[in-house]
Amino acid sequence: MDVSRFLRKSPALVFYLLLVIVAFDFGDENCAVEARHKVYPEYQSLPAVSVKYAHRTGYHFQPPKHWINAGPMHYKGWYHLFYQYNPKGAVWGNIVWAHSVSKDLVNWRALPPAIYPTKPFDINGCWSGSATVLPGNRPIILYTGIDTKNHQVQNYAVPANASDPYLREWTKPDNNPIVDPGPGVNASAFRDPTTAWFEDGHWKILVGSRRKHRGMAYLYRSRDFIHWTKAKHPLHSAPKTGMWECPDFFPVSKNNANGLDTSALGQGVKHVLKVSLDLTRYEYYTIGTYHPDKDRYMPDNTSADGWSGLRYDYGNFYASKTFFDPVKNRRLLWGWANESDAVQSDVQKGWAGIQTIPRKIWLDSYGKQLLQWPVEELETLRGQNVHMSSVKLNNGEHVEIKGITAAQADVDVVFSFSSLDGAEQFDSSWLNAQDLCGLKGSGVPGNVGPFGLLTLASEHLEEFTPVFFRIFKADDQNKHKVLMCSDARSSSLKSGIYKPSFAGFVDVDLSDGKISLRSLVSDMVHPQSLTHFSSQLEGR
Repeated sequence: MDVSRFLRKSPALVFYLLLVIVAFDFGDENCAVEARHKVYPEYQSLPAVSVKYAHRTGYHFQPPKHWINAGPMHYKGWYHLFYQYNPKGAVWGNIVWAHSVSKDLVNWRALPPAIYPTKPFDINGCWSGSATVLPGNRPIILYTGIDTKNHQVQNYAVPANASDPYLREWTKPDNNPIVDPGPGVNASAFRDPTTAWFEDGHWKILVGSRRKHRGMAYLYRSRDFIHWTKAKHPLHSAPKTGMWECPDFFPVSKNNANGLDTSALGQGVKHVLKVSLDLTRYEYYTIGTYHPDKDRYMPDNTSADGWSGLRYDYGNFYASKTFFDPVKNRRLLWGWANESDAVQSDVQKGWAGIQTIPRKIWLDSYGKQLLQWPVEELETLRGQNVHMSSVKLNNGEHVEIKGITAAQADVDVVFSFSSLDGAEQFDSSWLNAQDLCGLKGSGVPGNVGPFGLLTLASEHLEEFTPVFFRIFKADDQNKHKVLMCSDARSSSLKSGIYKPSFAGFVDVDLSDGKISLRSLVSDMVHPQSLTHFSSQLEGR
């Protein structure tokens, strides 16, 4: 196993390999905090006097202070990240489009906000959207504005100087909005326009919405990117899914891991439709076929729709957005992690929210799910390696990984097992992975598992976050189900902070008797003392 040391040193951290660990009484401190559009007038314009840097992540994207919640693109040699941001406080409110640029997706330079509320069509907020680069290398932003009637409308902005590679100044033409809800569309649930694609002489975009309890992605067409017409039917919809936020629609290659331009079509192409469900605060995607002549999208039979759909991530991950990177011919995925505690705690620490590690994303060789991996640029942060090999884990044992002295680490580990014959029988009533993770946590003995990591553990295991697997025998005796859990309930002795438990049933090939795990461990922490750390993990 290789453990690479990252940027910043801190008091010594302890990592453990585990098979089964001692059970703990977690009580009722799994106080999950959801980031929603709730207004806190007393805090939304209260600037941070100081920022507690000991609590911040070491290598995730985040602004110097306050609240963030992002449209990415590549232009003239720079990666651009536009993101919702409160410049006045550490809670949701006063939303503008902040703007940062990078050459390598790791080191970022903050620029002035690109868009902020100034006109009737966005005076009450500039919400999510996307960036598109038009022919002639002309970038354009589509975003949701909240107008004087508190209706959600779609606006556009263009660079004041397109020759500036930083795109530091943007203008909002007076002919906005260019897409309004119109008859029969819920004006309070009509937001987050996608990156546009071009087909048959028309630009096309999706806008997320709902009709009663049915979630949907409305499709709009335009010849000039200014005058838009709604299609007769949504591109796709699903019952009982509620509001579809931050839709994303893009092509993937059936033949290799290379990314495709958003307008790509052809025999070797499948399409992905991703939506963020406001009801659950989780993201789901389907893989299917786009019929451009009918402007219809049909998920494959192997791709479940709605709440039972596939997931990018089983962790703290929402409002994601992909974009095509023409430099390295790849599609990259950004997501948002709220990383919010109680409102008063966020105000005290001076910030809330981060962008997750950017990832390359592609279709697997079977065409059934997407694969992803942290961008290769992240490996430039690696320092000294700590290596262990051929470590035997006995039942009930944990093994300390010594030599890690940084607050961040890139952990690569492979677990091997000789046989799955003794795997516990999976109960068909165990439908919810997160519930099962609580029922059969890291302290509950099993036949094959739990095994995994105790990340950022204190010396005597008063605080730790287990990341572990458990393998079950499925109804089909030749198949197995793999449960993966990240359980932060024991991550801190402090109460009243965000200590979530995440879990998912992961599709893993066990034929070689191995499971590999890569954990990017960062110090989004709630220490009880300066020598105790908890961890934040992004699943994949």
